[in-house]
Amino acid sequence: MKSLRVRLALLLVGSVLGVVALAAAVSLVMLDRPDRDSFRTSFAEEVRIISAVLREDPSAADRLGITVGKRPVREPDVFVHDSRGIKENLAARGIPTEVRIVGDPASRTRQIAFEVSPGRWAYLPYPGFPPRNLLGFITYLAVLAVGVSAVSIFAATKMTRPLVILDEAVSNVGVDGLPAHVPEDGPAEVRATASALNRLTSRVRTAVESRMRLVAAAGHDLRTPMTRMRLRAEFLPDDERETWLKDLEELDRIADSAIRLVREEVEPQSAEPVALSGLLHEIVTELSEIGRTIAPLPPDTPALTVTARPLALKRALRNLIDNAAVHGGGARVALGRSGHAAEIRIEDDGPGIPAEMLERAFEPFFRVDPGRRKLKPGAGLGMAIAKEIVDQSGGTIAIANRPGGGLEQVITLPLAA
Repeated sequence: MKSLRVRLALLLVGSVLGVVALAAAVSLVMLDRPDRDSFRTSFAEEVRIISAVLREDPSAADRLGITVGKRPVREPDVFVHDSRGIKENLAARGIPTEVRIVGDPASRTRQIAFEVSPGRWAYLPYPGFPPRNLLGFITYLAVLAVGVSAVSIFAATKMTRPLVILDEAVSNVGVDGLPAHVPEDGPAEVRATASALNRLTSRVRTAVESRMRLVAAAGHDLRTPMTRMRLRAEFLPDDERETWLKDLEELDRIADSAIRLVREEVEPQSAEPVALSGLLHEIVTELSEIGRTIAPLPPDTPALTVTARPLALKRALRNLIDNAAVHGGGARVALGRSGHAAEIRIEDDGPGIPAEMLERAFEPFFRVDPGRRKLKPGAGLGMAIAKEIVDQSGGTIAIANRPGGGLEQVITLPLAA
């Protein structure tokens, strides 16, 4: 955004200064010609008068302080244009007189020599055409550049303000994936942009909540027919009844997971300080009691505290640890600190996940086939729910295959202030 504002300001400054500089240069060239012609005309008139006086009275040269001598032997090329201009001006007045301007180009002393009579030349001090005031011109351009730059930066800032609002809205997307509310104040364009963003956010939020509630309602409504099917299964032969009940249990887990996922999306609870070491120890103990193979936490586990929703965070970590224990043949959990964040590592010795499928591991109902699709319980929503909870807690989850085999899950959560 800053780059766009700078480019726009530079474009405005460059365009205005370019036009002004071109106009000033043309003005200097066009105005310089009449001034130089006027100077030559004035000096030619002076030469004409003196030439006429000296022709009438040669002795007047002494009284006028005019040097009379021989023809000049040298005419530097740098003065040719001035001497030619004065000569042409005199010729236009009917006085065909030879004119030469002599002197050192590096010196300030120059003289104009003109023929008064055959062999006699008069010498007058020649001031030359006044030099251009380049310093004034440069100062003028500098002042103009400063003024134009200030106006251009102000204009660029005003013009890009709606884009700044868009950039800030996208940068401030909340854990729910929606931009934060944008204040509707300022100029009309800014208010219109902010209002459009707020309307868009409101519509998207309404649509998401509506669809999530629809999923929750569908999951809830599935319980009634599943209950009827469970009752009917009791009248089936033993071998068929066991298969039916397993399928019904899986459907029940799917419905329950869908409802939990929706609750995490649309009904977030308030956050509070959570002691991670105690929470992890509690989860490991509970899972070990139901037969999961999980190594105890190391004795040097640090006491770290994060700000999160206790029940939700417990559900997320429990899902991840249980997933490693079930599909990886056992799990190891470690807690450490990385800068200003707590880092939880969960490792297993299972088959891992194919590299091309790692990015999909947190999608709802994701299953690996054939690496991890065994006869294991689960609805396929545990990882999705865990990621949603960790994201809402301001943390991240990364998974990778371990070089020696198995999967490594790294959960990072910001430490409590």
